[in-house]
Amino acid sequence: MCGIAGMFRFDKEPAKSDIVQRMTNCMSHRGPDADGFYAEGPVALGHRRLSIIDLSEAANQPIADNNGRYQIIFNGEIYNFKEVKALLPEYEFKTAGDTEVLLAAYGKWGADCLAYLKGMFVFIIWDTQTRELFIARDRMGVKPVYYFQNDSFFLFASEIRGILATGLVKPELNREAITEFLSFQSIGGTDSIIKGISQLPAASFLRIRNNNVSIEKYWNFDSDTDSFDFDNSKAVHKKIRDLFAASVERRLISDVPLGAFLSGGIDSSAVVGMMAEVSTARPNTFTIGFDEKDFDESEYASIIAKKFNTIHERLLVKPSLFLDELPNALNAMDTPSGDGVNTYAVSKAIRKSGVTVALSGVGGDELFAGYPFFNKYLQIRKFDLGWRLAKPLRYATAAAISTQQSVKTDRLSKLLRAPSNTIDYVYPEFRRIISSDLLSRLTKLESGTPHITKELIELKNVWEKFPLLSQVSIAEYTGYTQHTLLKDTDQMSMAVSLEVREPFFDHDLVSFVLRVPDDLKKGSYPKSLLVESLGDLLPSEIVHRKKQGFLFPWSVWMKNELRDFCDQRIRAVAKRDFIQHDELIKYWNKFLSNDPSVRWMELWLFVILEEWLEKNNIN
Repeated sequence: MCGIAGMFRFDKEPAKSDIVQRMTNCMSHRGPDADGFYAEGPVALGHRRLSIIDLSEAANQPIADNNGRYQIIFNGEIYNFKEVKALLPEYEFKTAGDTEVLLAAYGKWGADCLAYLKGMFVFIIWDTQTRELFIARDRMGVKPVYYFQNDSFFLFASEIRGILATGLVKPELNREAITEFLSFQSIGGTDSIIKGISQLPAASFLRIRNNNVSIEKYWNFDSDTDSFDFDNSKAVHKKIRDLFAASVERRLISDVPLGAFLSGGIDSSAVVGMMAEVSTARPNTFTIGFDEKDFDESEYASIIAKKFNTIHERLLVKPSLFLDELPNALNAMDTPSGDGVNTYAVSKAIRKSGVTVALSGVGGDELFAGYPFFNKYLQIRKFDLGWRLAKPLRYATAAAISTQQSVKTDRLSKLLRAPSNTIDYVYPEFRRIISSDLLSRLTKLESGTPHITKELIELKNVWEKFPLLSQVSIAEYTGYTQHTLLKDTDQMSMAVSLEVREPFFDHDLVSFVLRVPDDLKKGSYPKSLLVESLGDLLPSEIVHRKKQGFLFPWSVWMKNELRDFCDQRIRAVAKRDFIQHDELIKYWNKFLSNDPSVRWMELWLFVILEEWLEKNNIN
């Protein structure tokens, strides 16, 4: 796991490595072990290394191929690099890591090398002969890369702050992105909060050839077309178990200490159980423990640790630690996020224990229908036939309940007015934090059509091929998962130089589970398909325990320990020209007076936004 950055000049000026060095210096947290640079003609490349595989200096980047034609910088892991390496017997390797394998694979197959790769990655290759720059991002969008271009140059980096560090890009606010953030707690699509800075889409590659920039998609959710007998439930369960085992086993490759997050829930327990099964080494597991029973999950984690004989460590922290770490977590945010503080604190605690790589159960809910919305969507689609016929009744009902002014009634009102009950119109409302009506009261921003709606409409020819529950999963991957969950995991873990690997985001596993029919996936309890596929791997007390998670009392803290901090930022953001000053202050006072209609997250997003804007000196 690393940080990458670079520049390509469209004009006749040479690219300068000192500019790229400014970019990598501000991302030193992503790679504290080494840095390296390359500059030649129109291109300059920079790299910050967090050493994971092949710790020798020979594996420092940038790396050139044997003929000196290609230069590469790489962020991520290619989990199957040994298998790919075996397909390249003609290449004389000088290192034992995955970066040179990428280089050799590109040299042999060009962009087609992407079909061979299993992993999380962004890599950049400069071809000194054809003068082409190639940038590729992994299928699920685990690793980020941002870019900016004008008539003179093209900049790219693992983080937005890397691009801003050049001083060549004016940090002008993207107001459409602010609308997205306040609505969904993250910024969707290819936009960023800074006008002109974009994000390369997942499963895509970008090529600069003859000064022309082009982007091409190389994979989608329907790319896997292998036939399978889904009527045979035992065969389905075996296939899922085999794919999950392969995913976990691939992610155990490391030349540095490796462990796993263990909360005691189904997903993290499944990862740890499979680690014990596919490896001869005892897994290292870590649980965040609390004295307060409302937060503590140590009892369940201990059950799993004993069952699989792990080397287990309970890291005792106080909920107040999350308050103490708040300034550090907010400073780590490369892009505003409504969540992430929890991820930062947990990652920091595990990194302090001496582990550099940690496996996580994140992604299990999205793949195996673990959220209540999955079943709600099934219920909504039962009215498929009568949706258009019932339009007058739907509109009348929506008008009647819209006067009640609650989050649930506002959501229901919007759903009843939707032109369709399909996932492209239903999903965004279920993921919305601040309703469009409330947003128009508190700000001067135009709501418009959310990015996720636009993306799902464009993807209709893809998701409509899948069962209903899988349509929700595809919406999650396109929206919340990619732009909130994965982005938070990346920026908060890398802020403390911890590499997190997520077996549930293995594209082979995802592709297969998406094709599983609803009747097999729905089950009689949450994530039953995963549990039944794993057989007796998980004990019943884990399977049927009450779902918990990091549910800290932010609402209480914002009225007490964090009151001054929040009040200062609420009043500051209220003065910005896109905010309805009096309405926001009034809403904040309603929250402070314990009005149950005001949710803490709605105001927390304004706090986070102002903090980020101030930190980056954006007026």
